[in-house]
Formats: sequence, C-alpha cells, structure tokens
Amino acid sequence: MEQAIFTVNNVWMMVSTGLVFIMHLGFASLESGLTRSKNTTNVLFKNTLIPGIGLLTYAFLGFSLMYPGFKAGESMDFFGFAGFGLNMPEGGETNAYNPGYTFWTDFLFQGMFAATCATIVSGAVAERVKLNSFMVFSILFVAITYPIIGSWKWGYGWLNTLGFWDFAGSTLVHSVGGWGALAGILLLGSRIGKYEGKKVNTISGHSMPLAVLGTFMLWLGWFGFNGGSVLSADPGATSRVLVMTSLAAAAGGIAAALTIMFTTKKYDLGMVLNGILAGLVGITAGADQMGVLDSVLIGLISGVIVVFSVLLFDKLKIDDPVGALSVHLVCGIFGTLAVGIFGAKAGMSQFVTQLIGVAACGATAFGTAFLFFFVIKKIMGLRVTPEEEIEGLDYHEHGMNAYNLHHAEIASQPEIKAHSNGAVSKEKAVIA
Repeated sequence: MEQAIFTVNNVWMMVSTGLVFIMHLGFASLESGLTRSKNTTNVLFKNTLIPGIGLLTYAFLGFSLMYPGFKAGESMDFFGFAGFGLNMPEGGETNAYNPGYTFWTDFLFQGMFAATCATIVSGAVAERVKLNSFMVFSILFVAITYPIIGSWKWGYGWLNTLGFWDFAGSTLVHSVGGWGALAGILLLGSRIGKYEGKKVNTISGHSMPLAVLGTFMLWLGWFGFNGGSVLSADPGATSRVLVMTSLAAAAGGIAAALTIMFTTKKYDLGMVLNGILAGLVGITAGADQMGVLDSVLIGLISGVIVVFSVLLFDKLKIDDPVGALSVHLVCGIFGTLAVGIFGAKAGMSQFVTQLIGVAACGATAFGTAFLFFFVIKKIMGLRVTPEEEIEGLDYHEHGMNAYNLHHAEIASQPEIKAHSNGAVSKEKAVIA
C-alpha cells in the first residue's frame, strides 16, 4: 500500500509538472497576441528559450540555492548553498527534498516554476528590449534572484520560520517576476508613441484569438501550478485547491468585465483576460486555506484591482504592453496579504507577517533586477534603436516575419507621429 501511494503521488506530481510546462505555451501565446505582429517572432523566441534557461540554470545552480538544507521550523538563514549541479541524495530515486515522490520529479516540478519569473518580465519589456540583453538578464534572475528568495519560504529559511505563508507563489513567483518587470520598464522607458503629453495612445495587440488561447492555457496550467503545490495526490486537498483556484479565476474575469464597462463604457476583452489571470494570481498564495466565499471574494477584488492598476500605470507613464505588472505584481501582493485577511490563521499578526514577506521579497527582487538591468545597460545596451523599434524586432533581430503577409501594413500612427525626426518613413514601417 505504501508503495502504491508513493507511485500515485509521483504520477500526480509528474502530471502537474506537465501542466506547469504548458503554461509557457500559454505565456507565449498571450504575450504575442497582446503585442504587434512585427514583434511576434521576437516574443516567441524569448518564450521558447526561457524554459531552457530556467531548467539548465536551476540544475546547475538554482536548485541548490533554493533548497540548501535549512532546518525546517528553526532556521533564520537568508542564504545557503548545497553545491553546484544536481547532487542526488542517497535514495534519491525514492526520496525527494519534499518526501512522497522522487528526487527527479521534485527537481523538474520546481524547475518549471523557476522559468516563470523570467517569462513574466518578458511580456512587460516587450517590443523595445534588446534580445541578447534580455537573455543575459533572464539567466541572472532565474539562477540567482528567484531561488534565493524562494529558499526563505520553500527552502525552510527565515520567512518560513517567521510563519509567512505563500502556498504556490503569489509572491515567490508572481510578484518576484513583477518586481523584475518593473525594474526593466523603468530603465527601458515607454514604447515610441505610447505617451504624448497627458495623452495615452492605445497600441493594440495583433491577435486576440492568440491572447484568449494563451489565457485558457494558463488557466489549465494553473491546475498543476496550484494543484501540484499540494505536493501529493491527496484527493481532498488537491480537489479543494483546484476548485478554489477556478472560482477565483471565474470571479476575476467577471469583475474585470464589469469594472472596465462601468469605467470606459466598453467591454474590453483584454481586461477580461487579465481579470482571469488576476484571480488566478490572487488565489495562489492561499488556495489551500480558502473556502468558497473567500475564493470568490479574492477573485472579485483581484479583477477590480487589475483594471484600476492598468489605468494607473498608464497615468504614471509606465508602459507595460501586456499588463504583467498589474496581474503579477499588484495582484501577487494582494493575494499574499489576503492570506492574513481570509486565511485559516487570519488576523493582525498573520497580516503583518505577510507584509514583512512581501516587503522583503519585493525589495530583494527589485533591487537585484535593477542592478542586473543597469549593469547590462551600461555594458551591452538595453534598448533597440528607434528605427529597429518602428520597423519591428522580427526583421532586425531575427531576419524573419512571423506571418507570410503579401502586403506591408503601416505601423501604428502614434508611433510614426512620435518619431518626427524622419529617420524612419511610413513606407519603411512594416507590420503594425
């Protein structure tokens, strides 16, 4: 019986790993759909390499940084390192760092999480970041920043001992990626033509079908992201987490639809998609602790927050093409604090502990990301030239287009108008 339970647990964790892997296809589809067609290959290229970067850096360095051997419930350590490479412990075929499934399954499941941080950053800096510079940043961020912060809770470091709770990563994955995205945006600046004085120009994505497909792939992947974080195939715990996750996603999408309609008198599909994702991010920290009403409330609040957050970032002239800051950073923070409001140990003490965790992880993630981006900017440069940005990164970075169109399309008028020095003509601007 014991061996049968072990096998079932291991199979469920491998299935969850596959579902989390599908999320990378979801991110690729969502980000490419919400950006312009002239940058589609560039977005897809980054999202194709990021899982590879995540797995290799996690195998070489990250896994040992995230699980350095801190003593559960006692350690107040901030940093530890178990050595380079995958040093399989004795009995590793049957024992993981988290017992109940194999060491190999544990590594692969955790490695899929690692790459997600860089994927979040990818969408936020899309359409104007140099490819080589972003790849260097991704390696550093995934190999160093993510696993060190993760060790504080999931590796039994100081936040875990303090009582901080983040079930599946509202902070440790999503807001950490969001802080990295904010650092990149601040150093990059906005896309050409996005802001003119107090006016905010809409730069629409090229494929809402791709964006919708990506969103539903992410929702599916979240069944592994949250469901796998139970770390076993326990039927009660797993099914409860999946239900609470889906209720929050559903509520988030509906809340965002109503909020944007009352705000702008338009039913904005992009906002609905981000509302669904906001609900998913919001519930991720406490999906194992929430009841039905709690989950719906978290989803509803996340769906409202994400709409006003997108509008606020535009007012502040912080250009985020896909809404990654609003979804992953803002709703990641809210979801983590929600554990102290709605969770099993809700109360002022837990809320303060959650706040400490949010602040510590945020300061570290933003600080290291800003440092990485700043050094890269000084050494390699961070932003493409105006000509490359207007003509499209597909042509300049890759020498190919994502679509075999038979005629050129003029790029968005705000972009052309803003670049008034005449370096690039309308005739040269291709594929909006």
